Amino acid sequence: MRDSGMDGLGEALAAAEAAPPVESVDVIGATLRRQLGARSVSFLITDFTGTSVVRLGTADDIDLERPADPIAVSGTVYDRVIRTQQPHVETVSGGAWTRVIAPVTNRGDAIGLLELYLPHHPAPETLLKISRSAHALAYIIIANRPFTDLYQWGRRTSPLSLAAEIQHRLLPSSLACEAAQFAVAGALEPAEFVGGDTFDYVIDRDHVQLSVTDAMGHDVDAALLATLLVGSLRRARRQGAGLAEQAQTADQAVVEHSGGRYVTGQLLRISLHDGRTEFINAGHPWPLRLRGGKVEQIVPSIDLPFGFIAPHAYTVQSLDLRAGDRLIMLTDGMLERSAADLDLPALIESTQDLHPREAARVLIEHVVHAHDGLLHDDATVMCLDWYGTESTRRDADHGADLTEASPMAGQRTAPPEPPYA
Repeated sequence: MRDSGMDGLGEALAAAEAAPPVESVDVIGATLRRQLGARSVSFLITDFTGTSVVRLGTADDIDLERPADPIAVSGTVYDRVIRTQQPHVETVSGGAWTRVIAPVTNRGDAIGLLELYLPHHPAPETLLKISRSAHALAYIIIANRPFTDLYQWGRRTSPLSLAAEIQHRLLPSSLACEAAQFAVAGALEPAEFVGGDTFDYVIDRDHVQLSVTDAMGHDVDAALLATLLVGSLRRARRQGAGLAEQAQTADQAVVEHSGGRYVTGQLLRISLHDGRTEFINAGHPWPLRLRGGKVEQIVPSIDLPFGFIAPHAYTVQSLDLRAGDRLIMLTDGMLERSAADLDLPALIESTQDLHPREAARVLIEHVVHAHDGLLHDDATVMCLDWYGTESTRRDADHGADLTEASPMAGQRTAPPEPPYA
């Protein structure tokens, strides 16, 4: 017997493929309005900071020539759905309509929310259809965002400088990722005059590789130096180079093209088969490891930053990483000036029950508050949860079971409120 729900989903995907990229989201909305009798269907995309969402209605309602209109999520049901990855169902208008908000997420990357109003309380099969539609919407957005500025527009709730525009384009297209062996997420908050922070990750058949780097200087010069460094690392990695060769290639590129400037960084590669780790520290702040509820600083061998002319090599060393550990890699913007008064280890311990995506966001929020909202240097954090190599298959439905649509179902521990909340 054929699954009519999957047939309908296939039709929606086919219709989205046929529509112009800027209208592809409208296809899901039209399908749900027709199939479920929904009064309205809209997609809310998360902004760069994760603290706001922007409602994207029909293509005709969107004016790309004006700034996006953000909706702050702190303390709202939107925040709860994003944080817990559980749906919210409530009756509104005196019981005349039912509001459903479902997470639009792909492999741990919280892209946004699907919100719709139904003329009746949804049955389990209806919630399953909404779940599948929200999941399909994530793939539709990922497939179409290279062809239109719509989704980039929705993520910009404040204008970006040229340096910030360059910097954001260096980041991975998805800021978080889940796999069977790990979950990883990064967050970056630019300073008023943007520095050169970046983070990156990639997964291949045998390894997951991560990097956190900080280019010398501020504004466009730093962004261009970061572009040189990230490009050289990616080029070497994609040519099959090992970690030491990647570092040496990046170092040589910075020496030849940076005009005497340098970049600090950390490179990490973990085997997905046996968990063996390789690590290089190029003059960068030391990483932190959360194990058994306690944070400790890892003190590695330290090599020169990328770009120093003096003869040097890069030492590939091992990290003690065990199943259940959380590894935090950061830049000095998380430690300098007012942030130095923040008890970062205690804050990391207080966020241990959060998904890496939410933990990274909370850490950044507290650092920004410590600087009264005005950073003097970029603040970047990358959070990796290592689950180990025993499991080889990830459950794609984890954290999004719409058949149990209690707003609190499966909720993780609430994040600590920043001091200004």
